Amino acid sequence: MSDAPKSTAIGDYVLAESVGYLIGRVRSTMWNMVTQHTSSELGITGTQASIVFMLAVGKCWTAADIAREYGIDASAVTRLIDRLEKRGLLSRVRSEEDRRVVRLELTHEGQATAERIPAIFARVLDHLLTGFTPEEVGFLKSMMRRILANSCDPSVASLVSSNDKPGM
Repeated sequence: MSDAPKSTAIGDYVLAESVGYLIGRVRSTMWNMVTQHTSSELGITGTQASIVFMLAVGKCWTAADIAREYGIDASAVTRLIDRLEKRGLLSRVRSEEDRRVVRLELTHEGQATAERIPAIFARVLDHLLTGFTPEEVGFLKSMMRRILANSCDPSVASLVSSNDKPGM
């Protein structure tokens, strides 16, 4: 079921009623708020903070993992990793099992930074979900998981089947 009008005329399309547009605006607004907090509190962008967090929780181990997770090209990931390495938050470590593989590991400072990130995510979500009941939040998560399931993207299978857990 689509929220797009049956007519293809651009004048018939009501952007503010588009689920896709609304999802995009919510994501953009949320990410801008995260970046404001991470920049002022941690001195890094929201994307950099998210990468540090993903490394800390074991979701990503290599630059290729990050590129897949974020849907960005390898050169952009390399630049992000370079900045995080220059800041002393992570290091590149060549795998002993396969010398072609370079794993990313958080430094002590990177781990300390990662520990502060969930609180930032929670504050942003608490603000954006003001007035929502726990049931509404659960329903929202359920609906988003259904959208992901409909995508048939195997990379989101764990999100679709997981129980509701705290986090972004």
